[in-house]
Order: sequence, then structure tokens, then C-alpha cells
Amino acid sequence: MGGFFGTVSKVSCVTDLFYGTDYNSHLGTKRGGLATYSKEKGFIRAIHNLESSYFRSKFEAGLGKFNGEAGIGIISDTDAQPIIINSHLGRFAIVTVAKITNLPELEEELLNKNMHFAELSSGNTNQTELVALLIIQGKTFVEGIENVYNKIKGSCSMLLLTEDGIIAARDKLGRTPVILGKKENAYAITSESNSLPNLDFDHVSDLGPGEIVRVYADRVEQLRKPNEEMQVCSFLWVYYGFPNSSYEGRNVEEFRYESGRIMSQGDDSDVDFVCGIPDSGIGQGLGYAQGKGVPYRRAITKYTPTWPRSFTPAKQELRDLVARMKLIPNRAILQGKRIIFCDDSIVRGTQLKDNVKVLFEYGAKEVHMRIGCPPLIYGCPFIGFTSSRSPMELITRQIIKKFEGDENKNLDKYATTDSPEYKRMVNEIAEKFKLTSLKFNSMETMIQAIGLPKCKVCTHCFDGSSRF
Repeated sequence: MGGFFGTVSKVSCVTDLFYGTDYNSHLGTKRGGLATYSKEKGFIRAIHNLESSYFRSKFEAGLGKFNGEAGIGIISDTDAQPIIINSHLGRFAIVTVAKITNLPELEEELLNKNMHFAELSSGNTNQTELVALLIIQGKTFVEGIENVYNKIKGSCSMLLLTEDGIIAARDKLGRTPVILGKKENAYAITSESNSLPNLDFDHVSDLGPGEIVRVYADRVEQLRKPNEEMQVCSFLWVYYGFPNSSYEGRNVEEFRYESGRIMSQGDDSDVDFVCGIPDSGIGQGLGYAQGKGVPYRRAITKYTPTWPRSFTPAKQELRDLVARMKLIPNRAILQGKRIIFCDDSIVRGTQLKDNVKVLFEYGAKEVHMRIGCPPLIYGCPFIGFTSSRSPMELITRQIIKKFEGDENKNLDKYATTDSPEYKRMVNEIAEKFKLTSLKFNSMETMIQAIGLPKCKVCTHCFDGSSRF
């Protein structure tokens, strides 16, 4: 997915930029980048590969070369960023959190207009440069950004570091968040509100879908009003978001706790305790334990000193290894116990299979799994959670193909909670992984816990409902 951070200050912004960008590291997998601007030294940029290291270790030693009162940073899940452009609109640096599914068509269109691409990522056009080229087709920055909104399929939020402040634009349907923070003498704009507290910024507001603002050290000017329609990604609360981040006024940890609490109501499983799978399942597990009235125990803990989040490595085999190695079961707590484990989701099922096997080997008597969202039936074409995978990598699609002979048949029925097809699919997953029982959160419970109207939330990966 990726995350960005920008700040404009009346004093040097470099320290805030460095730490604010670092606080988005849980969102990205491939590259980090920083750019600053000062009248004395102009634009200064650096980009580093993060696939075998962390943002801080890559950038800390080189911070002294950056200079200025305005800067933007990115933890990128895709391309090398920031890109620096010199155009009729002026010079600017740009970072994006984007998933552009019609990139080849747009690339051809721009090439036919005698434009060219200088930046390549793994031999392909850098989508952030493509966004920049779409912007400079406009007579103003606003007109250019609206050109991006009108041309791309997928999503795109962005920060533009100009010679006169930062321009921030949220995706036209608000699929990814853009959050404004303020402190004395400075403003910040970021993908994650968890970037703000330790840098003394207060969370002021969320930009609306399609809203464009220009941020200065002492004020924010609205350049484009927000759209009414919104499709913010529900998976921000389920998985992506850091626990103390908030989107649209709803805190991630509060959502996870509440969804677990609501889900526990009516669960007649007789267990000894509840455990959340680190990290995303912990909040749900705590809520589940409270709602069910049983203890919460840490039967599995995460080894944090060396193992990153499991989606970080580029290769699937290494992601699977990381997912297995970072979680350590506690035999003393597991022995002879009946346990409910809470986790955020089941995608491929590889991690779940390994976890369940180890839990029984370590003496668990019963292993009940409770999942914080509905089954993932559709790939995501909007922000890149499942978009890089074939639908057949989803465990649900594999089972649908087994039952129907066609992985695309009757998807609406399998996506409908408690339909005969849904129950058969869930039972098959439970049997495949040798679970004592398995339950997924319902769409209704998930939306209730988020606290926004269903029409404002993208649930495409669960029910295929969002428009392209």
C-alpha cells in the first residue's frame, strides 16, 4: 500500500520529516524516499531500497544533507519516489499512494502525445511519474490533479512539494486517507495519524474524497472542495492501520476491540481463554474476551527485534517464512487448553495452516479461530492488498473452484453470510486447517464497528460491491 508524510514549518523541518515518514513504515514494502526544499539549496532528494533493511537505518546517516522548512517523505509499496519535475507549473517533487490499473493505456496515450518517461521501476513505467505527467497537462495544479482523478482507474492520493508550500490531494473516492496535523509554527499532512503525537502535532482533520489543499507553515488553503461520494477502504481498520491511528473519526484499536466484542455475542463455544494473533488480531481478541467473559492470555507472542510484518519481503516464500518465524507459541499456556484465537483475515491460509499445526503440537486441546472480517472473495483493484495476487491464490477461490468447477461461479452466494454456499465454504476451510471451529465476522458487524454508513466504505474484497 504505502504511506506518506509532509510538513511545512517556520523552522527546519528535517527532523519531523524523518520521524514522521518513519511512522508510516508499517504500510510499505519496497522503497523509502525524502525530499526537502529551501530557497537557498532548492530541492534535495534521496531514495533507498528497503527490501532488506529499515527506513531509519537507510536514511539516518544522510540526514545532514537535507535542508529546508518544507519536505515530503514516502514509504513506497511500488515505485522509487519522490519524483522531481520542472514544468510550466513550476518545479515540484511528488509522492503518491496509488494503484493505477490502467497504467499501460495511459502510458500509450502520453507517448502518443510525444511525452516521455525517464523513471523506470523493474523495467516498467514509474506510476508516480505518470501521475506527474498527467498533472502538468493542466493549466493549474488543481486542473492537473483533476485530470489524474478523471483518467486513472484504481486510486491515487498524493503530496506535491512546491516552491510555495505542499499541495495535498486525497483520492477522488477517498479510498486511502490523508490526515492533517497542526502544531505551533508547523503543519503536517500524512497517511497515518500515528505519525503525529510524538512530534507534537494535533490531529486536525481528514481531507475529504477528492479534496485538494495547499499547506503552509501557518495556514491551510482549500483549493478544491471534497466530493460527497466516498469509498474508504475497510481493510484500513481490519489490517493495515496502526492501532492508535484514526480515519474518519474512528480509531483502529477501538474498531478491532468493538468488532471482537460484538462478534463474541452468541458464541456458545466453551473455552478456557482467548488469544489474539499479533499484531492485528490483538484488539479483536481483547474485545472478544471481554464480550465472552473469559480471560485473555498471550499464548502466542511476536518476536519483534528482527522480524518485520509478514508482507514486507518481496518474495512470497520469504513472506511465509517471516510469518512463521516471528510468532512464538507458549507451550506452558497452551497445554491442555481450549482456546479461541482471533486474527484479522485469511488470505492464502499458509500462515494459519502452520499456526494451527504448531498449536496442537504444543498441547492445545481445541483451537477455535475467529476472523475479524468476512471471507475475502475478490481481489482488490483499488489499493493493492490482494491486487498483486491471482484470485486463485485466495483460499476461498480455491475452494469455490473445487465445489463448482469454476472459481468465478456463484461468488455472490459464497459472499452471503450464512447462505448454504457460505457455510459449506467455511466448513471446508475449517476442515482443511483442522480447526475445531471457524467463524468469520459478518459484514454487518464489521460496518457497525467501523461506524460509517455502508455506502461510504469499500467492501469490494468481501462482496464485490464497489464500482470501478
